[in-house]
Amino acid sequence: MQALCRGNPTAFDTPEYETPLQTANIVYPHGILRITAAAPHLAVANPMVNAERTIAAIEQSDSDLLLFPELGLTGYTCGDLFATDSLIDAALAALIQIKRHSETHEKIVVVGLPCSVGGSMMNVAAVICLGEIAGIVPKTFLPTYREFYEGRYFRAASEIDPETLTIDGFEVPFGTDLLFNTGAAKIAVEICEDLWTPIPPSSRAALAGANVLLNLSASNETIGKASWRRDLVRSQSGRCIAAYAYSSAGPGESTSDLVFGGHCLIAENGNLLSESRRVGDALEPAYCAETSVTCDIDLQRLMHDRRVVGSFDDGAMDIDEYRDIELHAGSTPRPMKEKLFRRVDAHPFVPDESDELEHRCGEILAIQTAGLIKRLSRLPANLTLSIGISGGLDSTLALLIALRACDATGRDRKTICGITMPGFGTTQHTRTSADRLIELTGITGECIDIRDLCLDSFRALGHSPLGIAIDESTTSQSLHEQLLALPDDASDLTFENVQARIRTMLLMSRGFVLGTGDMSEQALGWCTYNADHMSMYNVNTSIPKTLVRFLVRYSADHHFDGDLRQVLHRVADTPISPELLPPAADGTIRQNTESSIGAYELHDFFLFHFIRNGFSRDKILYLASHAQFNKPFSADEIAETLDTFLKRFFANQFKRNCVPDGPKVGSVSLSPRGDWRMPSDADPDAFY
Repeated sequence: MQALCRGNPTAFDTPEYETPLQTANIVYPHGILRITAAAPHLAVANPMVNAERTIAAIEQSDSDLLLFPELGLTGYTCGDLFATDSLIDAALAALIQIKRHSETHEKIVVVGLPCSVGGSMMNVAAVICLGEIAGIVPKTFLPTYREFYEGRYFRAASEIDPETLTIDGFEVPFGTDLLFNTGAAKIAVEICEDLWTPIPPSSRAALAGANVLLNLSASNETIGKASWRRDLVRSQSGRCIAAYAYSSAGPGESTSDLVFGGHCLIAENGNLLSESRRVGDALEPAYCAETSVTCDIDLQRLMHDRRVVGSFDDGAMDIDEYRDIELHAGSTPRPMKEKLFRRVDAHPFVPDESDELEHRCGEILAIQTAGLIKRLSRLPANLTLSIGISGGLDSTLALLIALRACDATGRDRKTICGITMPGFGTTQHTRTSADRLIELTGITGECIDIRDLCLDSFRALGHSPLGIAIDESTTSQSLHEQLLALPDDASDLTFENVQARIRTMLLMSRGFVLGTGDMSEQALGWCTYNADHMSMYNVNTSIPKTLVRFLVRYSADHHFDGDLRQVLHRVADTPISPELLPPAADGTIRQNTESSIGAYELHDFFLFHFIRNGFSRDKILYLASHAQFNKPFSADEIAETLDTFLKRFFANQFKRNCVPDGPKVGSVSLSPRGDWRMPSDADPDAFY
């Protein structure tokens, strides 16, 4: 490690132990970096005991990076003992002990201790890896108010600080301008109060490229402070589009005046991944226990988000130059992590079953409703709002949103015209559901049998539907009977498209058409161009299929009762189908969408990680192997369905390039006017 030496010798001048710098460039598969934030039970003013407990925590962990509390080698509550030679020397010996121990592993260890710099004491963090102290970062902001009195013991970082310190015979970079690089991770360190200031040092470090932010802290427990601390960590990770790990001193600190809770937290881009127990926990206080939390950080996701958020780098022009410290060089890839210490949500679009469930669902429905209300405000009050009611999921959710919009604005529900259009594939099951929905919601109902119109179209096109010859004597009923006798694998795209386009023509001729197609169908192109693909406004445009089903069930359980609740559950339980091919001989649905293209549960998982996170095929498969889906899927089935998704996604961009207006609801949207711009003729080869 080469660095210019400037400034006075320090208390760390002990040259008898020397070792060459060991290097190994760590490559983290799929960008997964494992971090542990730990608060061992310490002994106040006993650095050697604290070093032993720190080493024990390191030995017990398989993490790539371990973070320990502020002044963790001495204890934060040593008071005037910080000025004594005995404590300073013992802290040095403890640091060297941890440094020597680190020779045997590639873990990055960050510990806190007091450091004598020239004639001053400073509160610092030491970054250790592979038998080397890679750098020392001093605290920038010292709290000297209310219960804190750090200005009595320490000097804050300033422009007069030396660029290096001599530690154990080696020149070690010193300063607040240090970034530690390892693989895809660029690490910055700040200490406690630094985070609580208007512009934390980590904000500037993030603009300089840091994507892993570490905070060594000694934050005492007072009523309500944990919530504030949690919000600070989460929000800072979001503002910086980074991971933020926070380790705070625990109950082993002196309790003469304060109690420290051992609160450890890890967040990633605005999401709190996990937190430890703490003393102030009401249900399970960590009175004497060591606390820790371990999480896997997704560096690839952070890199993608920074690329997408173009405004992130706009403030970087004013950032001072930082020194990059390479922790590793060469090439030593880490093994793939078989178990992830982070939740991989199998249903990333669906709200969790939590205390916030009702709020989240209400928010989704409110956004959809608000979008429709605005659009209706530009239309005559008596204009018919036409919806094709099929008895399926999508049209049912669109109907529920239309009802909410009418009720909220005092618009007569009778201005909603629910049109059922039975065709050659309509089953009695969905027909009954559609009729009951119209009846129970009090909207205007209309039924148009489209089979005769379709038959006329087949004749005009000279088409033999599903290979059946027709002439002037053929009736829709006779054709229907022949279709029922066909084998289950019979297919005819023209036969399907004619029915879909006849339905859209009838809807468009009735008035303002409310679209029903969902985002999953847009992603897969599972719609007929210029048919169910088109409408005047589509409230479901950014609602994926798994969320559609969830919202219908949620609405049934929370907003309706009696017969309508039962009908909504009946719809939610019905197999997904466009019902454009003949039903089975027993009258049940033959054309099951998920049997044709794979489970929507998988497709929505792929959609989220491909669009929201920009992940590769291999990364998506890796995450899918850690997700708990509603039913077990084999690895081959997941891979085959992912290939289907990618193939169909690229082949159907031309449909997405001309879709109706509709509100964005979540973090993913395929609107060509908003979130997703893609050429229709893009080559998919690089994505397999």
